[in-house]
Amino acid sequence: MTIAQAMCTSFKAEILDEQHDLIADNIKLALYTSSATLNATTVAYATTNELANGNGYSTGGVTLGSKAIATTGTSVGFDFADPTFTSATFTANGALIYNSTNGNKAIAVLAFGGDFTVAGGTFTIVLPAAGANAIIRID
Repeated sequence: MTIAQAMCTSFKAEILDEQHDLIADNIKLALYTSSATLNATTVAYATTNELANGNGYSTGGVTLGSKAIATTGTSVGFDFADPTFTSATFTANGALIYNSTNGNKAIAVLAFGGDFTVAGGTFTIVLPAAGANAIIRID
């Protein structure tokens, strides 16, 4: 199984079809184990190989806050506060950003490049700012 970083192909088509409102919709981030298969072809959030509920993680993940759309040069990016999981004890290998308001449609896959473990601490995913380096961007 592999997790490959990508903006989901279905999301690209859905943006052109006006199916997402990234500011108004409830955008979430779910964490997955190394047994998950997530990539550009992922179309929706699924619980298969998601982290188990408990130990600082809730099934379905966290709602992303402080959402903003910003431009840098000719790039447009979607930014949000770094997701944080407190009192956490788990191992995660990647994440899925998805729209829970709109049928749990997949937006982007984050590949951590290996397992990251936290034991009784805070797990934070530090993301680049909006604009040219944003995780979700149109160039």
